[in-house]
Amino acid sequence: MFDSPVARCEIIREMVLTDETQAECACEHDCPPGRICPLARYFAEPKRVAGSDANDARPVLH
Repeated sequence: MFDSPVARCEIIREMVLTDETQAECACEHDCPPGRICPLARYFAEPKRVAGSDANDARPVLH
């Protein structure tokens, strides 16, 4: 049984895992830098460094 969340990406026409970050998915599927991801809101949040300022945290763009 496969329990990880998945969604269909219409750009690459494949099912992708959404329990990773958008940047990790983009790297796995060879998405070019700057591509607007139609599934961006479904991905896991980027990991934050302990002790970093929450206002200074920015999402990783691929």
